[in-house]
Amino acid sequence: MPEPQFQSVGHSPVTLSPGEPESVSGPRLRAAVLRLSRRLRTIEVGSSLTPAEFSALATIVRAGQIRPSVLAQAEGLNPTMLSRMLARMTSTGVVTRGVDPRDRRAVVLRPTPEGRRRHQELRDVRARLLEAALEQLPAASRQAVLEALPGLEALADLLGQP
Repeated sequence: MPEPQFQSVGHSPVTLSPGEPESVSGPRLRAAVLRLSRRLRTIEVGSSLTPAEFSALATIVRAGQIRPSVLAQAEGLNPTMLSRMLARMTSTGVVTRGVDPRDRRAVVLRPTPEGRRRHQELRDVRARLLEAALEQLPAASRQAVLEALPGLEALADLLGQP
């Protein structure tokens, strides 16, 4: 009979029976990704933008230009919340509203140079913090995380979200 595998959930080890990893891998992966994401979102680099505004700014920067309705769908925001956010983001100078050159009736959002700078600054700070945290992990854990990256990237692509 094969030996049970031990994997940690939070801080306490859990004994997994043969065949069980598949039944707990989805919830564990989700929980780990959410915890990591929440902790990274709290890092704001001294900005007046909220975490939700930073997330919207990142989507706008990645897109280059985007319609508000597409942004609302991508960020899971209702029109009222999006309208408030965009008002703040335009007033702080990170986003501009313009006319869609393909459909002059539609509005598009574009990042300003200041918006791109803030986005890049935040990405750099978060990347440095992640790298520092990785260095604090035991070598085997660090190697496991690095070896898992291609699989995690492929999984993200399968889920279809940027």
